[in-house]
Formats: sequence, C-alpha cells, structure tokens
Amino acid sequence: MRNVFLIGPMGAGKSTIGRLLAKEIGYPFKDSDREIEARTGADIPWIFDVEGEEGFREREEAMIAELVKEDGIVLATGGGVVMREANRNALGANGLVVYLRTSVEQQLQRTAKDRQRPLLQTPDPEKVLRDLMARRDPLYSEIADLTIETDQRGPKIVVNTILAALRA
Repeated sequence: MRNVFLIGPMGAGKSTIGRLLAKEIGYPFKDSDREIEARTGADIPWIFDVEGEEGFREREEAMIAELVKEDGIVLATGGGVVMREANRNALGANGLVVYLRTSVEQQLQRTAKDRQRPLLQTPDPEKVLRDLMARRDPLYSEIADLTIETDQRGPKIVVNTILAALRA
C-alpha cells in the first residue's frame, strides 16, 4: 500500500482534501500538526510561543520520520514541512507526494479568520504569505510527484485528480 502525502502552503486545503481522499481509498487520515498536538497536549500556537519555530520544527521532523514509516496512510503536512531536508527526503522516499498549489489571494481568504496560524498573527499577513511562498514553492515543487492547482477547484475535483494519478 502506498502512502499519499499532501504538501503545500497553509490554506491550500490539505486537511479537507486529505480527509476526503482517505475516505475514498479506505486509508486512515493523519494530519502531522494534529498528531504533534495530540502527543504534546499543547496546540501549535502554544508550542510556537514557548519553543519558537525552531522547537516546533524539531517536533515536526520527529513526527514526519515516524509517520512516513506507516503503510497506507493519507497524511496532511504542515506548510513549513519542506523547510527541512530530512522531511523532504522522508516524504519523497515513502509515498506519493502531492503538492496542492494555491495563490496567496486564496490563502488569505481561507485563513482570514483562523487564529491557529502563528505565522499569520501579524499586521501584514499577505506579506508573510508572499515571503513564505517565495521560499517554499521551489521546495514543494522539488519533491512533488504531482502538482494540483486548488484555486477555484472544489475539494472533490482535486480528490478525483489525485485518484486518477493513483490509478495511473
């Protein structure tokens, strides 16, 4: 059984699409951020506040190393997972990596009311998202087996595109 790993920026729809895809193919769905929260008993914003982004990235790397060893899962990753080479290598070697690409405008719409995004708790979230995209997009593209534009596409259409790729 092949794992499916969803990567992409915050607001791309990784969790929503991941849940739908997992249901379609009968795989368990996992979300690396939710797994970290379950293990630590703390939410992501608290981890960022107390340990900083570096502390969170350490926890994330350990979680990814563990999750990629499972067989037959759909995994939604955090937007910054690609910033560490160890994560890129682990994901690329252990499943189909699907990059859910979305525009900064779409990200802004989807994350506007979400207070669980530590990196966006700033006066200029658009600038943050543009800066993150500039750094991360080449890394997402580098490890993606499949890239799907999610702007103006419903989750079911995206899931069907992934299903077609899995069958091919």
